[in-house]
Amino acid sequence: MILKSLSVLNYKNFDERSFVFNEKINCFVGNNGVGKTNVLDAIYHLSFGKSYFNPIASQNIKHDEAFFVVNGEYEKENTAEKIVVSLKRGQKKIIKRNGKIYEKYSDHIGFLPLVIISPADRDLIIEGSATRRKFVDGVISQSDKNYLNALLKYNKILAQRNSLLKYFALNHTFNKDTLEVYNLQLDQYGHEIHERRQAFLESFISIFKARYEAISSGNESVELVYESDLTDNRLEALLKTVINKDKAIQYTSVGIHKDDLIFNISGHPIKKFGSQGQQKSFLIALKLAQFDFIKSKSQVNPILLLDDIFDKLDEQRVSQIIKLVDDENFGQLFISDTHADRTEAVVKQVHQSYEIFKL
Repeated sequence: MILKSLSVLNYKNFDERSFVFNEKINCFVGNNGVGKTNVLDAIYHLSFGKSYFNPIASQNIKHDEAFFVVNGEYEKENTAEKIVVSLKRGQKKIIKRNGKIYEKYSDHIGFLPLVIISPADRDLIIEGSATRRKFVDGVISQSDKNYLNALLKYNKILAQRNSLLKYFALNHTFNKDTLEVYNLQLDQYGHEIHERRQAFLESFISIFKARYEAISSGNESVELVYESDLTDNRLEALLKTVINKDKAIQYTSVGIHKDDLIFNISGHPIKKFGSQGQQKSFLIALKLAQFDFIKSKSQVNPILLLDDIFDKLDEQRVSQIIKLVDDENFGQLFISDTHADRTEAVVKQVHQSYEIFKL
């Protein structure tokens, strides 16, 4: 799969800009603030229908403009594919494939597999469990439509149950039978999601450990530990035990929406005990393992975006990453950097064709 060209209109800091890409390596270089990361985010937008960096869709429209359009032309399995993502202020975002509008955004997820490695990934270590659940869900959803649909249904039912708990509190009432309807549905979808997350991590952890060893060249051991309320219990039973608590806090306090993925190094939380270099290696290994997993499921080389990676890593780690991508196991690569000379020196080490865009 190759992204052949990209055009953006009123997207972030761009009025109008077009690019024709090399099928292997593409580098965007320039000073901070010129829009290098925005180009990568436009490519991300085409795969996921949203920004990686700003979840508020309207804020991706250029200031004082009424809309944005991101247009990508791909070649996938010897077939031309045209994807357009557009948004007008005050209206619903539109995603089109070859001129046809998707009825559900979720139908597009996984069609254009993509992995991004960015300084923003540090949120996976320093932020709360929701960020790590989002990562797990994002990896699985790119290759498993049933999982994504179950997750969407679970979240919808969860919101309805929470609204019902608030209604009970506001009106000083309670209806056990009505709540039980939501409990049964949450149990059904929660069990399915938990089983899939477990199965995913069983195969993912070994891939991750191999990637970490290759990047770090260190002797420390790393772990991913899945924590879930559903490890030893069905959700329906758990919901019954916490009903008084849920009524008091007006929120569903147990379920797969509380799951977490614990990051350990040498048996200790990497957030507290990992050096900056170890944390960076951990995150890159995590993302490269994501690449490997998605590729194995889709039989397609995902597009790989490396955002500002040379400024954030020492030369040894950069060199190791470049060696990892210098083979036919990787497909198209997009890199952003502030130094054109440094970027060109690095990509020249790679025996692949490349293009450098100065912004």
